[in-house]
Amino acid sequence: MAQLIKLEDYISRYEWDAYRYPSQYIRLKREHWAKLQAQWLHDREAAATHPILETADQSGEKAAKRFNWNPFRKKREEQPDEAEPEQERMFQNRLERFSETDLKYYFLDYLYPIQLKWATSTVTEVSFVNRSYDHNPKLKFLLQRFPDTFLVMYHPVFNIKRAPIDCDPILITPLGIEIIAFMSAPKSARIIAGDERKWAIEQGTSRKMILNPAISLKRTEHVIKSILAAHDVDFPVQKTILAKDNTILYATEPYQTQIIDEASYSAWFEKRRKLISPLKSTQLKAAEVLLAQTRTNAVKRPEWEEEKPYLSAGEADESSLNEQT
Repeated sequence: MAQLIKLEDYISRYEWDAYRYPSQYIRLKREHWAKLQAQWLHDREAAATHPILETADQSGEKAAKRFNWNPFRKKREEQPDEAEPEQERMFQNRLERFSETDLKYYFLDYLYPIQLKWATSTVTEVSFVNRSYDHNPKLKFLLQRFPDTFLVMYHPVFNIKRAPIDCDPILITPLGIEIIAFMSAPKSARIIAGDERKWAIEQGTSRKMILNPAISLKRTEHVIKSILAAHDVDFPVQKTILAKDNTILYATEPYQTQIIDEASYSAWFEKRRKLISPLKSTQLKAAEVLLAQTRTNAVKRPEWEEEKPYLSAGEADESSLNEQT
């Protein structure tokens, strides 16, 4: 699961230490996966040898208490009138009934709100988050479908000469930086690359004009390259227009920009999924200098309005993943 290191202009704990947090998250994630997998195997073996005549809800509640794995309990108690989230209803089934694939999907959904928490708060400060990100399909795609060593900046806001500049989503991989422009169009629609300013989306007899996505990609590229150059960081930057469910018709690709549509999506996706590489020092340096140039809006947590004993980043966040369990 890729790591969300910056979301818009929200405060991120990766800003504290861009070198420590990525490796720390990977380690904590692996520990939690091993713990959940061990409990799943134990429950399957126990069910095979000693069938338990309990309802699925009773068994699920016992498993949650024994394993201490229910990130939704606190939310339910605070908001008793709201319907239980789909993930919690899934968890209430007996663990041993999960296939290993089900377990992996459950684990990814469990990690997602933790990723949002790490990217929108620190021990002392918190940002006011747009709750639409709780179920944002594009953000979930970037986080849940790529390796742990991919660092994601989702629509970050950079400060350039004291002016805020909104940018496209950025993937910082061990091999380079990829800027992605997502194309939003109905599945049956065709996207037609037009002139330097306008493209078109055609569906049946309707035609809708949109701004050429290469324009925002070029702006984001300029911002990133200027920041990297100012800190003497030599790291490749690539631009991608992505429409995985549509056909894009074009005469020639925009300058130094790859177009990925439904015909080329699988090859593009698998190439990144299969990238087995540890975090690289240049990658982390690039993340550090980019984070340092981003805009951040946050407020002090109420409990930190009065003076509190200092907690180091490591002490504060070594157990932050455990807060959810």
